Amino acid sequence: MNIVFMGTPDFAAASLEALLKSDDAVVGVVTQPDRPKGRGQVLTPSPVKLLAQREKIPLLQPLKMKDPEFLQTLAGWKPDLIAVTAFGRILPPAVLSLPPRGCINVHGSLLPKYRGAGPIQWAIINGERETGITTMLMDEGMDTGAMLLQEAIPITDDDTAGTLSPRLAELGGRLLVETIARLKAGTLVPTPQDSSQATMAPLLKKEDGIIDWTLPAVTLANRVRGLAPWPGAYTSVPGGDRWTIWRAQAIPGPATKPPGVVLAVTSEAIHVATGEGVLALLELQPANSRRMAVSQYVAGHSISIGLQLGGSVPS
Repeated sequence: MNIVFMGTPDFAAASLEALLKSDDAVVGVVTQPDRPKGRGQVLTPSPVKLLAQREKIPLLQPLKMKDPEFLQTLAGWKPDLIAVTAFGRILPPAVLSLPPRGCINVHGSLLPKYRGAGPIQWAIINGERETGITTMLMDEGMDTGAMLLQEAIPITDDDTAGTLSPRLAELGGRLLVETIARLKAGTLVPTPQDSSQATMAPLLKKEDGIIDWTLPAVTLANRVRGLAPWPGAYTSVPGGDRWTIWRAQAIPGPATKPPGVVLAVTSEAIHVATGEGVLALLELQPANSRRMAVSQYVAGHSISIGLQLGGSVPS
């Protein structure tokens, strides 16, 4: 079949790589426009664009998905099927109805759980023990289409969004190729989603990283993992500093001080009271500094017992 691929980040590039090794022909790629990145705000191409350019595949980067020129070029590619992975744009009806075999999406969750743009992060934040990939036929809803294939993988205690994403991306590429092969063979029957079981995974915002110390320690430890590498879980420190917490562990037992108060400082960790239990900070990054183990940080900084994080120093 002739396939058009739509995707943007590294997660999507894994699906495109898998398609390029399959028996079908990728006749075109659609990705988002180059975006400013880094401190210099330099226009940077997406990983999918770089891969398409390397493989010399025709490429489109529409500003608007309903642009007539874009739609005309897309139709000219005569796709039998459009494959979509982490594209980051809503497909209008004119695109959804274009390919005779429909549009297939690779989604990073076990649908109908975690519909939306942040399924990997929210699965970890919510303490799930497994997640996976679902391929589905796209409709006009947000990840509401009929499911095609689904496969689960475990979430380990040490997983972050950054470590889990590449494993899911690889699985997504493999499942996409298998989905297309089975559709061609006529051995795949779409399964409607049970919307009564649906949960949402909205796109994360920078302010989602603010640590609410009144939450339980277990919840905060999961948020630290789910928010890494972006936006990071962070808290204000008296004196105008800010710590981004990259690794933390919940310690059972009652906290003896109000939430956010430093209870103890060891050679390896800073213990902070939470709404339920204690959170041991193991790796942090001060503002305008590098990421480091807490053992390195406390070797060069004096941390007072009773220090109030997320607010002012108690009087």
